[in-house]
This record gives sequence, C-alpha cells and structure tokens, in this order.
Amino acid sequence: MSVSDGFGARPGQARYSLAARRLHWLIAAFILCLVPLGLYMVARGEATNFDAVTGSLYSLHKLLGFLVLWLVILRVLVRLRRGAPPPVATLTPFERTASHAVHGALYLLLLIVPLLGWAGVSAYPALDVFGLFNLPAILPPDEALANRILGVHKLLALLLAAVAGLHIAAALRHRLLKQDGVMARMWPPG
Repeated sequence: MSVSDGFGARPGQARYSLAARRLHWLIAAFILCLVPLGLYMVARGEATNFDAVTGSLYSLHKLLGFLVLWLVILRVLVRLRRGAPPPVATLTPFERTASHAVHGALYLLLLIVPLLGWAGVSAYPALDVFGLFNLPAILPPDEALANRILGVHKLLALLLAAVAGLHIAAALRHRLLKQDGVMARMWPPG
C-alpha cells in the first residue's frame, strides 16, 4: 500500500517546479475571468450602446489579457528551462497522446488569443486602458480588419475555454477516478 499526500502524490514522485505551478494557477485564474468578462462586455456594449461601465470592462479585459500574454511567455520560458516531470507510468498511450495534444493546444491558444486581442484593439484603434495609458499599437488603424481579427479572437477564446474544460475534466478524472497522482504534480499551487 503506497502513502500519498491526500492528492495522490507518492513519495519521490516528480512534480512541476514551484514557478511552473504558480504560473499555471495564476494564468488559469485569469482565463476563468477573461472569457466570461469578454462575453459579458460585448453583450453589454451592444445593449447599452457602449456606456462608461462597458468602457471600463473593456479596459479591464485589455489589461488582464495583456498580462496573460506576458505570463504565458514567462510560463513557456520556465517550461523550456526546467522542463516537465516525466509522464506518470500508469498513463495509457492514448492518455499520453491526448495530454500532449491538449497541452500543446493550450499553449498555442494562450499565446494566439491575447495576441489577436492586442492586434484587434490596435487596428480598431482602442488602445486606451482606464484613461491611464495606451497599449503599444502593433497594427495601423483599420476598423474592418479589426472587426475580422476580433471575431477570430472571440472564436479562439471560446475554443480555449473548451480545451481548458477538457484539461480540467482530465485532471479531475485522474484525481477522483484513477487516483494516480497526475494532478498532484501541479497541486498545490504554492
């Protein structure tokens, strides 16, 4: 009978670094806020003809999205420098393949979605954040292009939410059903 820490970790089991765990959970918290905020602010803007509160919601979304971009870049650098622990031995070949695919999609979407948001607000142009500063423009003004970019931004943000949902479901499956220690490699965050 093996001893665990309450989350399935076995003594000596490899875990992600403290920096990787903290960045993972910080980025997760931002995404859990950003997707509903993005949907709400757009709906509110259409319903109120873009009132002051809506403007503040857009500023918050831009600020948090911009922060996520830099946190994800930092997370990628940590991953490249420190790597990841080896896969848990109990994973099936399908689980290993699915894990690689989901993690790859998450990293890709976590970089592309905020970049598209930044490109969209640059082309709109709507770079102001709370009247305090402007994000640097990365595209010249072109409202038609901005609308296309922001449409793709929205679709990919919804795809990001769906892939994150798969990631969460898999983590819970490993924690609650398989009890194989996979989730313990990233938990606790601190």
